[in-house]
Amino acid sequence: MAARQPPEKVGGLLVWLRKNLFSGPINSLISLVLLYLIVRIVTPMVQWGLIDATWVGSSRQDCTGDGACWVFVTTRLGQIIYGFYPSPERWRVDVTLAMFTVLLVWLVIPRLPYKKIAGLLTLFAFPVVAYFLLLGGSFGLPYVPTRQWGGLMLTLVIATVGIVCSIPLGILLALGRRSSMPFVKAVCVVFIEFWRGVPLITVLFMASVMFPLFVPAQLEVDRLVRALIGISFFWSAYMAEVVRSGLQAIPKGQDEAAAALGLGYWQRTGLVVLPQALKLVISGIVSTCISLFKDTTLVLIIGLFDLLGVIRAGLTDTAWLGYATEGYVFAAILFWAFCFSMSRYSQYLERRLHTGHR
Repeated sequence: MAARQPPEKVGGLLVWLRKNLFSGPINSLISLVLLYLIVRIVTPMVQWGLIDATWVGSSRQDCTGDGACWVFVTTRLGQIIYGFYPSPERWRVDVTLAMFTVLLVWLVIPRLPYKKIAGLLTLFAFPVVAYFLLLGGSFGLPYVPTRQWGGLMLTLVIATVGIVCSIPLGILLALGRRSSMPFVKAVCVVFIEFWRGVPLITVLFMASVMFPLFVPAQLEVDRLVRALIGISFFWSAYMAEVVRSGLQAIPKGQDEAAAALGLGYWQRTGLVVLPQALKLVISGIVSTCISLFKDTTLVLIIGLFDLLGVIRAGLTDTAWLGYATEGYVFAAILFWAFCFSMSRYSQYLERRLHTGHR
């Protein structure tokens, strides 16, 4: 008997709707109710934010419509991005951001070659170049103190430094907590539980206000540096628990098999155990990074004006009283864009690295 041909694959929008939204009477009713609510909520938002909005102007007098006044955002866009960074020197921020974007694209696109070179440049060369470019004071560049940094620039600096420092420190803490050496394990456990047991606001307050009281007067540490250290320590404790969950998910036989081949501890950990563990907890690591990125707004309490802080400072201007909604919506869109991008990339990594696990 001849084999029958497989049925033709049927697809399209109507098939997807019938399968996912209207597969039965109850699902159809729920879908219609939700669709009605979405239309009732989204339509006024679109009307306010796009159709009736004012886009061009230089003052609040230009906002004569009933919609959003995006003139508040456009007139302060430079301050929202650069904070109080001197206008003649903002090209240094642009160059730094352009270099970071190129290196990031080089690392995340699989088809681009020389990934090791890109990684070395990102970890070692770029931080040095960015430090001298942004801070200045050498190579003929004017010095720009960190108190003048702000806006989206400061948010990206805090988030990038926090993520880059917290991940390797978290990995070391996770390995130390699973160590067979009592002293190392005790130190890591105390570190992790201490930093996970205090709010980030308290950490920032201690780093900004209390820390200078316990050090000699001649030892002055920049306020931004203190905040970066506190944020890195705080989130490394959470990162350590995420990595530890991945290490516990790896069967003990993997380590024993590597030891049977004559590999030392660091070889077994770096070549066999850790790659598998990190692959399993990609979503947890990215979720922690997203939380870190959103919590950068807390630096406002120690006098650092990040993206949200600059927008809030602009709302205190008497010329723009009553336009807080537009500023907060714009900040929410920017935060959503960055967090959504990280989330989507983590899903891509999970699909690309999914090779099964036994």
